[in-house]
Amino acid sequence: MRKDILVRDRALKVIQKLRRQIVDPALCARHRRRAQDFSRECRLRFSVLVILLLQKSLKSLQARLHEYMGQLLGGPEQGELSVGAVTHARAKLSAEVFVELNRDAVLPTVYGEQSQELVQRWRGHRVLAVDSSLIRLPKSQAVAKKYGWSQTTAEALVQERYPQGRMSVLYDLLNELVLDAKLGPWKEQEEQMGRWQLEKVQSGDVIITDRGYTSYKWLWTAVAKGAHVISRCSGSSFGLARTLLRQNRAGLSVVATLGIGKESKTAVLKQGWPLELRVRFVTVRLKTGELEVLVTTLLDEKTYPTAELAQLYWRRWGQETFFARLKSRMDLENCSGLTVDAVEQDFAATVLLSNVESVVIGPASHELAERTQHREQPVKINRAVSIHALKTRLIDLLASTLPPEMVLDELTKWFQHSPVSVRKRRQVPRLKHSAARSYHFQRHEKKIVF
Repeated sequence: MRKDILVRDRALKVIQKLRRQIVDPALCARHRRRAQDFSRECRLRFSVLVILLLQKSLKSLQARLHEYMGQLLGGPEQGELSVGAVTHARAKLSAEVFVELNRDAVLPTVYGEQSQELVQRWRGHRVLAVDSSLIRLPKSQAVAKKYGWSQTTAEALVQERYPQGRMSVLYDLLNELVLDAKLGPWKEQEEQMGRWQLEKVQSGDVIITDRGYTSYKWLWTAVAKGAHVISRCSGSSFGLARTLLRQNRAGLSVVATLGIGKESKTAVLKQGWPLELRVRFVTVRLKTGELEVLVTTLLDEKTYPTAELAQLYWRRWGQETFFARLKSRMDLENCSGLTVDAVEQDFAATVLLSNVESVVIGPASHELAERTQHREQPVKINRAVSIHALKTRLIDLLASTLPPEMVLDELTKWFQHSPVSVRKRRQVPRLKHSAARSYHFQRHEKKIVF
């Protein structure tokens, strides 16, 4: 079957599954707080609330509700919805509903047998990344009690306290999908959060991480799951890594045995782990001239050449751009409420919406790639355009009587507006801006959609 047909069919299957599950009474029963919640027939029923939260807008909530009445409920003659009604209704809903929709509707469709041909891999492996990022949360005592207070420290700014959380994401770099996302207190150790997420990996997956994930415990936990690891070593990590950094020579590949220190021996034996682990250290030269040392469990030099590992590690940047998309285009830090429930719902809904977008833009991405493959600079989907279009048509996509094929075809045309060029040889220096400049950008310059 032609690839364009497969991509379109996959997107339609995701839409159809979501349409069925959102109105499924069993889904409501699993994710309401009490048995009597959402039991009465009212305008703000379970499925309506789920889509409203999934379509989180930057407009005032009351203005959005006026629009929502016309789009989903047939117009103002059906009555008005108040902000208070939404507040009361969302208190009855668990954020896990969005996690389940992602787990049972989106991911099985993308990675299912019928879509295996479309799953992008590297040498037969899925390429995943684990990393964390801090997010600013709404000011409320309840939110701060759960996630913790933080404070600005820059001299140029007035010191300000605000609640802050840490999100940890297990991300498929080649297919641009979130396999698992957790939100916890900002002081939580990122490696610990990442180890919890290794439950979601499959045997043969390659997991790429930055310098915060290079402990023996991290490496062995991944190996125990049947996965492989490529981690960037810090200057204070393994002894051999420090030696290779001092040598300052690129292209080296050294297989070594990691032993466990005496202070950790008892804990390791209690877990039933071996006291030694075979790994490989490789050195790569960045375009900036800086030398980096990677530690990996991919031991075979012939099967996994050192130069190719360097190119693969560069793919980890895709997770950084994903975090940027969540915080800027999807404005994750602009929560729609001041409660812990609101924070958790917005976080889980934004992750689900991001995955739906990655799948639904598939047909448009394929068409653009086919049309521009002969160009020196091919083009790709402008994600600001695609996110805005998806949110605008989300009700038609998931909750209307319109055929999903018609809505998807219209969105595919919309997605292809204002594409951006792929400049493969473009090099942009990474600058570290001051806190004052970042604050100014967040307040006055940041571009957001919907």
